[in-house]
Amino acid sequence: MAVQSQKYSVNQYLIETLLSWVKSGEIAIPEIQRPFVWEAAKVRDLMDSLYKGYPVGYIIAWRSANIKLKDGSFSDGKKILIDGQQRITALTAALLGDRVVDKTYQKIRIKIAFNPEKELFEVSNPAIERNSLWIADIAPLMSGEEKIHKVVRAYLDKNPDVNEDQLFDRLEQLTDIAKKQIGMIELAPDLDIETVTEIFIRINSAGVVLSQADFAMSKIAANEALDGHNLRKGIDYFCHLAIAPEFLSHIEQNDSAFTSTDYFKSIKWLGKENDDLYDPSYNDLLRVALLSEFKRGKFSDLVSLLSGRNFEQRTYERSIEEDSFAKLAEGVKTFSNETNFKRFIMIIRSAGFIDKSLIRSRGALNFAYALYLILKRQYGNTPQLEGWVKRWFVMSMLTGRYSSSPESQFDYDIKQIAEKPFEDILQDVEASELSDAFWDLGLVQNLTTSSINIPAFKVFLAAQVYLGYKGFLSRDITVKSMLETRGDIHHVFPKAFLKKKGLTIGRYNQIANLVYLQQDINIAISDKQPAEYMQTVFEQCQTGDMVYGSIVNQADLEANLAQNALPIDPSAYAFENYDNFLTARRQHMAKLMKDYYQRLSG
Repeated sequence: MAVQSQKYSVNQYLIETLLSWVKSGEIAIPEIQRPFVWEAAKVRDLMDSLYKGYPVGYIIAWRSANIKLKDGSFSDGKKILIDGQQRITALTAALLGDRVVDKTYQKIRIKIAFNPEKELFEVSNPAIERNSLWIADIAPLMSGEEKIHKVVRAYLDKNPDVNEDQLFDRLEQLTDIAKKQIGMIELAPDLDIETVTEIFIRINSAGVVLSQADFAMSKIAANEALDGHNLRKGIDYFCHLAIAPEFLSHIEQNDSAFTSTDYFKSIKWLGKENDDLYDPSYNDLLRVALLSEFKRGKFSDLVSLLSGRNFEQRTYERSIEEDSFAKLAEGVKTFSNETNFKRFIMIIRSAGFIDKSLIRSRGALNFAYALYLILKRQYGNTPQLEGWVKRWFVMSMLTGRYSSSPESQFDYDIKQIAEKPFEDILQDVEASELSDAFWDLGLVQNLTTSSINIPAFKVFLAAQVYLGYKGFLSRDITVKSMLETRGDIHHVFPKAFLKKKGLTIGRYNQIANLVYLQQDINIAISDKQPAEYMQTVFEQCQTGDMVYGSIVNQADLEANLAQNALPIDPSAYAFENYDNFLTARRQHMAKLMKDYYQRLSG
């Protein structure tokens, strides 16, 4: 039986050794790899544990594979910190006096104070700084900037009653923190990304799921030779600006080196942008760049390529590494280009998805943007482009194309698109996924639920927006307007009425019983049974006396009911016909969505 090779090594390193590796770049902790999220008090507690000799856990690193250079030699890979960044960053802050980037991307100093009399640590503050019994900042002493004997002399000058020998001993114990050991689990460089992820999950006591995008971001930021630190900032800053445009002034005031890069030029437009339909995370941005530039769908491939992986020869080569970083940089700039991003958002909005609450599949949205970028490159600004992107996006939403094993589906689709004319691919997918059986049976079945968050219901609302349809019993107010003003969804068969009839929540909250309805009409209806209020609605079209809404024309009423996929026959609203009503409405909803989809190519 073959013996499995060891996938990791465990070693104990002095803290001063780890810190020297950080300073030299042997351990890569990029400036913006991840904001420092620890509270200052947690840094204090770490110092206290080390002072007392308590264990502080292992850190986990993954050494990058050695890269083959053009001259045939190999370069040593850096250690990529997989777990333990917060502890290492805390050590550099407390012991070396390094500034850290906090949750708001501000650079701050965390000063840890020490009271040698009581052997206490505390986060420094003005009161401590005025108290002679405290050393307000241990960093100068720990870094060697100040010598123990000078600190002792200054301390005794302020506190002459302190025992000199005891003071000296305790300060030596403090500086000996740098001689304490921390365990490092170093993963083998030849492990694939899936194995590294599995090892991390098994080692981590909290069972934290580590995103493969995190590996990619670490890999990017660690490679300063290929401008990875600025590439990483370009990704991180774009995602932060998309949510908080006011962050632009912070970049301009605090990162002058970055503002001179092309990355900054491609993202600074976000400082004046407040559209929140698509606020991408770095996971989203990397996904789109991977799809559009590399024609691949798996993050593990991205990590391998950024490592210089030659998939055929199973070696690591500098030329592949350089090419991969160049491709990714181009992908990031293309993603963040103002024209590209805004036109894509316009396409999605013009398909009826005017609010981010309507987009229930991030995978579908990401693939649609990658598709837009690829098709624009292949076909230019052809009039068909917008219709293609809309149809693929809606098809993906309706069928849940990227909900199960998304990476495999991403990979398959993007390779097909790279090899065949897109129109042929779209027709083939529509023929197999959107057959008559789907519209008449599959989609109707999908609507048999009480969850308003299913993609099919969101597509139904987007279809109403796209087609300019009015809210239930509204003569003038559209579903689009109600969505934009955060209008409410209400029950055709009122909830209170059905509860009185003994129906459970799963029955009365069926999405086929839900409509967008003006608040004033909903208040007027209250908990009346639909057979009663709908009879009045039909009668007001004869009398002109407005009771529920302002529709007083039979043709307008029938059009409104059709726009909301509701039956026209008054008898459908009797309680005894509730189940038949739900069945009929699901069919009408599916038919409305089919009509909407077929119009998208126009």
